[in-house]
Amino acid sequence: MIVGVLKEIKAEENRVALLPVGTEVLAQHGHQVLIETDAGLASGFSNRQYLSAGAEIVSTAEDLYGRADMIMKVKEPLPEEYDLIREGQILFAYFHFAASEELTRAVMQSKCVAIAYETIEGEDGQLPLLTPMSEVAGRMAVQQAAKYLEREHGGRGVLLGGVPGVEPATVLIIGGGVVGTNAAKVAAGLGARVYIFDTNLERLRYLSDVMPLNVFTMMSNVQNIRDLLKAADVVICAVLVHGGKTPKLITRDMLERMKKGAVIVDVAIDQGGSVETSRPTTHEDPIYEEEGIVHYCVTNMPGAMPMTSTIALTNATLPYAVEIADKGYRRAILENPAIKKGANIVLGDITYENVAGAFDMAYTPVEEVLKKV
Repeated sequence: MIVGVLKEIKAEENRVALLPVGTEVLAQHGHQVLIETDAGLASGFSNRQYLSAGAEIVSTAEDLYGRADMIMKVKEPLPEEYDLIREGQILFAYFHFAASEELTRAVMQSKCVAIAYETIEGEDGQLPLLTPMSEVAGRMAVQQAAKYLEREHGGRGVLLGGVPGVEPATVLIIGGGVVGTNAAKVAAGLGARVYIFDTNLERLRYLSDVMPLNVFTMMSNVQNIRDLLKAADVVICAVLVHGGKTPKLITRDMLERMKKGAVIVDVAIDQGGSVETSRPTTHEDPIYEEEGIVHYCVTNMPGAMPMTSTIALTNATLPYAVEIADKGYRRAILENPAIKKGANIVLGDITYENVAGAFDMAYTPVEEVLKKV
């Protein structure tokens, strides 16, 4: 199989979908790897390193799309790429379709095979290709919140950990999964007073056992969120719905209860966001203010830490990429339940139920689609 790796074009997206060592592994399996010029440069990997690993360097995305059987990307295709996608071509990337009907319809129209990192799911219900980036985003969320609490950015001018004689900041984390847990660890380590919300009582019991004494667990409901928003200096939204849109847990009216200059970091923005006033931002222009509250809603947070993020991501994605390349998409989907869960849109049909539900569109089980192949 010919595997193509694109240079990312999303604003300030510095990750790359494959390391040079991944090129070497794919080559050992008999596959040819095409790397777009300078695709790995921002992550610290040169064209020369890819060449030494056995890759061919191609100069344009058009050439790569035209030749590759499988495209590996980090982020979803952008509108300027839609017409380059070929029927039957495999796209292996983060898509988050439920956040964009335009993207969903474009990929359907292309009749490609879209296998989404974010919905590949293990037998234990974990998301192995989303987890490493969730770990990065959770830790980054606290760093960004601390920065934008500074007065020069419109924040309250509060130090997360306080100092002797001055109380620390209060941090609310909505969602006790991978993002929320990592955010809580960092915020607690800096000395903040941390409240972490979740709807799963067993998860809250676990967090209560493992977190330090300055982390308090709360059942996630409208009343508890509304009450604690009044005390919050920082709110980190870390809710995840597998392949679907996140619910709006904080309304515009609720912002009126918050302290002016408080900071919201909506990590869930990839899936539409958990705050009514959230809208996607970029690393170039990361924040805006609504109702006196600073909003940080960057859709590709780990892109700012490309070396750490690329290594963490490709450690997880490479085994699946090798399996898809070795078997072809049909066998890989039918033989590996985790990859089957990753199949979101196949040959024009939506094959992931939460994506179909996000836009009230038809859902077709992937087995039915593959019967026609």
